[in-house]
Amino acid sequence: MIINNTIKEAFRSFSTVFNKAFQEMENQYPRVAMEVPSETRDETYAWLGAVPSMRERIGEREAKNLSAYGYTIKNKDFELTVSVPRNDLEDDCIGVYKPMFEDLAYNARRHSDKLVFSLFPCGFTEKCFDGKPFFCESHTPAVEGKNAKPQSNKGTYKLTPESYGTARSQMMCLVDDQGEVMFIVPDLLVVSPQKEAVGRTILMANEIHQEVNIYKGTAELMVVPQLAASPEQWLLLCTRRPVKPFIFQNRRKPQIVAKDNPGDDNVFFKKEYIYGVDSRCNAGYGLWQLAFGSTGEADMPAAKASSAASEASISAAKMSSPTGGTAALSAKK
Repeated sequence: MIINNTIKEAFRSFSTVFNKAFQEMENQYPRVAMEVPSETRDETYAWLGAVPSMRERIGEREAKNLSAYGYTIKNKDFELTVSVPRNDLEDDCIGVYKPMFEDLAYNARRHSDKLVFSLFPCGFTEKCFDGKPFFCESHTPAVEGKNAKPQSNKGTYKLTPESYGTARSQMMCLVDDQGEVMFIVPDLLVVSPQKEAVGRTILMANEIHQEVNIYKGTAELMVVPQLAASPEQWLLLCTRRPVKPFIFQNRRKPQIVAKDNPGDDNVFFKKEYIYGVDSRCNAGYGLWQLAFGSTGEADMPAAKASSAASEASISAAKMSSPTGGTAALSAKK
């Protein structure tokens, strides 16, 4: 009976340590992904890409079809399991395992970040709601009666101030299925650990090549370890809208369970108690219009780089002049 009480106390202690550590940590994925609660084995996002803009009402309402696309994310089962020797619990060595269960909570909490951020390097091949790769040069809105031109959210140039500025402009010019500008303003630059210095220079330096850096403060920087295997890849995201570039679908949050009954095979044969965490969830792609991705495999041609640099210089000159500075300030307000 004393031993059974010890085992029960051990599980309560481990659960307390796990839950406390789990709650104290914060996830990073909410910045780039919208969390969607799931109530079944999969969820279909038929409305992606089909939400229309407001229009002047003339006569009767015009109902828009929100099922133009079909994109399904299937939930997956995930687990993390550890074992504790029976003798350690019988000898009241519970405190020794506190760091292990704190780390168990850390890994469980970070799993959702891992799922979302793992989508970044795969976005050049994995498909999104329109059947094209998430980062693609030929996204075409599927709307009856509309001859929409293909739009691109993919690049191949290495990260430089010029390629950053080009991507930024490209995103801000995107239109929706009705041909209307989507008012996209990118606010987050995502880079690999190897490109952190480049990203910081573009977004934080006062000057670049002895010229005023007009891109300073235009976005925040996020360094993602999942891009380490493809260090030249970089992303530019718009994350301040209700709909995000990515989706985290949550069916069941991580919870700790135990297999510690005296009659369990693991206790009887191996003299060990088993504790584990399991969850059901998955991640997928949201609106491609809110993300730009570059493979970083090519250098920007000198002519394009020069043109982009010239435009940047003109903008810098306007900003440094009294009139330009006032105009820029007014526009910012």
